[in-house]
Amino acid sequence: MESPVEIFQHTGGLIGNAWLMIVFPLVGAFILLAFGRITNRWGHLLGVAMSLASFVVAVLAFFELIGFGEEERRRAVHLYEFIPGMVDMGLLIDPLSISFALLITGVGSLIHIYSIGYMSHDEHRRRFFAYLNLFVAAMLLLVLADNYVGLFIGWEGVGLASYLLIGFWQFKPSAAVAAKKAFIVNRVGDFGLLVGMFIIWTTFGTLTFKELGAAITPGQANGTMLAIGLLLLLGACGKSAQLPLQSWLLDAMEGPTPVSALIHAATMVTAGVYLVVRSGAFFFPEGSGAALAVSIVGAATLLAGAIIGCAKDDIKKGLAGSTMSQIGYMMLGAGLGPVGYAFAIGHLITHGFFKADMFLGAGSVMHGMNDEVNMRKYGGLRKHMPITFITFFIGYLAIIGFPLLSGYFTKDGIIETAMEHNQVLGWLAVLGAGLTGFYMSRMVFMTFFGKPRWAEDAHPHESPLVMTVPLMILSLGALGLGAYLVLSNRLLLFLAPAVGRPEEMPGFHPFSVPGLATLAIVAVGAGFAWMRYGQAEVPAVQPRGSFVTTFARRDLYGDALNESLFMRPGQWLTRIAVFFDNRGIDGLVNGLAAGIGGSSGRLRRIQTGFARTYALSILIGAALLTGALLLVGNI
Repeated sequence: MESPVEIFQHTGGLIGNAWLMIVFPLVGAFILLAFGRITNRWGHLLGVAMSLASFVVAVLAFFELIGFGEEERRRAVHLYEFIPGMVDMGLLIDPLSISFALLITGVGSLIHIYSIGYMSHDEHRRRFFAYLNLFVAAMLLLVLADNYVGLFIGWEGVGLASYLLIGFWQFKPSAAVAAKKAFIVNRVGDFGLLVGMFIIWTTFGTLTFKELGAAITPGQANGTMLAIGLLLLLGACGKSAQLPLQSWLLDAMEGPTPVSALIHAATMVTAGVYLVVRSGAFFFPEGSGAALAVSIVGAATLLAGAIIGCAKDDIKKGLAGSTMSQIGYMMLGAGLGPVGYAFAIGHLITHGFFKADMFLGAGSVMHGMNDEVNMRKYGGLRKHMPITFITFFIGYLAIIGFPLLSGYFTKDGIIETAMEHNQVLGWLAVLGAGLTGFYMSRMVFMTFFGKPRWAEDAHPHESPLVMTVPLMILSLGALGLGAYLVLSNRLLLFLAPAVGRPEEMPGFHPFSVPGLATLAIVAVGAGFAWMRYGQAEVPAVQPRGSFVTTFARRDLYGDALNESLFMRPGQWLTRIAVFFDNRGIDGLVNGLAAGIGGSSGRLRRIQTGFARTYALSILIGAALLTGALLLVGNI
């Protein structure tokens, strides 16, 4: 593996003004929050305009970047001195960061436009768009920063914005709890990232990507490098909902559906993959186990998410389990080196399109079904929502890896690369593809096929153009983007200046053994779903199911495990602390006060208020004093 080219160019022009990508949505969020009700009538339009402005800047910067030679496509933009003598704040515009910027602003802008229709009846729509703009600004800072400090500031900004968006409908206790859960679980991962940054600074004396690239010796492997890699992986697991920090993801569906699309398709959950790829030097010294740990976590998570998705009747939670699984594929690829990087980032980009397409399609279904999320109460909707059905179906074909659609090239590329590195991980990924074929087919059949199972007051109808046009655009990416990125190694060659060039260029082999096995097992999964949910009558009430079904419905008992290992012991420690505080510290203080009070009460009894008593006391005292003096004088 060759190290990334370390030629940085300080530049002006469009790239020199790349900071505008962050400023536009940040200004939009400030105006919408600071000026309050004044912006109620047009605030949503301002939010969309700010996101689109960032997208335009990203596109122009992209075209300027590709105008340079390959060795000059790492451009540093200095902003200011953040910590004097320690950290300068700046941006790094290279193929990796600009790819993320295009995805965040492009898909993010479509979600903004969709939200105009979806949130049209919400009285707090202005505030919603302010949070969307804040989220986009934080995510852009995360991927564009040229050092870990800027990355961490964006990382925390994304956490704050996601808390605000998941809990946007605060009147629902479930939404408020879900927001707190996401915030707390992510703090665990953030602790790993922060400690990893401390060790990087202590070891190398810098947190800037450019300087770290020069300071790290190629092939350097030791305990410190392994520790840094594992700590960064912990941070990535939190943001990308990978095992063991995945429990927040499904609860986050309590937020409005555009939030689910924004967080779970194009932005927040991809941050962990970006962190791993950007920090590749810490994962790939020869002999280090950090890269293997990344792939193992990814393989385990892709199976766990797929199993969860197989048993969910809530359409949004089914898609959330799917997101968890697909990010697992990306993490698996990110642990396989430069070739794996290319397929992982390729799948990340295509997933941003087809998963946003399906999340927004689910929102369109909910919009026409009185916000009903239970797929057992759908059925036959393709006739009433033709645009939603067609676009959703294209996303479905892409995610299961139907030949020639986007997922066929990117996900199968990860599987084939995994087979070359580790047969066990490769076959686990094939099994995950079969489960994907089942749970996604199940979702399509229960929603759009079969007999209607609606409530009497349901009147399904197609969504307005402001919601369906973004679906159409996203479905186009699901159709052909994967082929464009993978064939001729376009994305791999584009990313090479940022992540390194492999010694041998891979090729895409559609008729390889892993490719044919993947297609076969996907077909089996889809066929089984057709027999269970396409031909057979779908019961309106969820059947009890087997232990395995219950295991999946309970999210693999992740919440129960967290409750047993962390919440219950925490409660016991809290009760012990309260007992010690009440009986120990407070008991000592209260006992001392009671002792003084009791003694004072007893002494008070000798104060009778009679002059003769006091005179007798003085006489007795004088006699005792005289006796004591005489005794001392005789001695």
